[in-house]
Amino acid sequence: MLALTFSTGIADAVGYLGLDKVFTANMTGNVVILGMAIAGADDLPVVGPLVALFAFMLGAAIGGRVLRPVKVGWTTHSTVLFSIVGVVMVGLTIALFVGDGPPPPPFEYIFTGFFAVVMGVQAATARHIAVKDVTTVVVTSTITGLAADSRLAGGSGQPWFRRAGAILLICAGAAVGALLLQVHIGWGVALSAFVTLVVAVIGHLAGRPHHAPVVAEPDSA
Repeated sequence: MLALTFSTGIADAVGYLGLDKVFTANMTGNVVILGMAIAGADDLPVVGPLVALFAFMLGAAIGGRVLRPVKVGWTTHSTVLFSIVGVVMVGLTIALFVGDGPPPPPFEYIFTGFFAVVMGVQAATARHIAVKDVTTVVVTSTITGLAADSRLAGGSGQPWFRRAGAILLICAGAAVGALLLQVHIGWGVALSAFVTLVVAVIGHLAGRPHHAPVVAEPDSA
């Protein structure tokens, strides 16, 4: 989940810097941008954030529907969904390199829509896995927990490593995404896809049930 948080930072850097100020994973950012754009703020998009918002909700609904009957935690369904997310991002990467850069409108909105859909699927799957304080797509609640449960606030202890890791990794992902954009927008999406696919494989292998060997009972005859 921490690795996917890093991947999310990359995805949002690609969206905001490469797709006209659109967040593909952090929907809070899109809602704020929409509010300011509606109020008449200059140079803020409306269509892109709206496309991302509704596409993300669609992806989250798909993930929730698939995982509804499944037990909480990592399952084969989690592996399949994360794999689909990674494969779709590979397809988006290929499209970016074939087009040699960010797609022009209206194709930009199609790209944003697909990217936001898979981020919604990822968020719903991470939510179902239920690693506390690591949603992979937002760290506001994690920052709140880190501060509210700190010794300064009178707390006695907390999972600070996981919380701090999530905050630092989404920041690091955004930095890496911004740097890769200076080379080509496709490299950020490619790295995000790679991380997601690696997580799918490792999570599947680590989440497989390990059965103790069956010991034959002695013959009672």
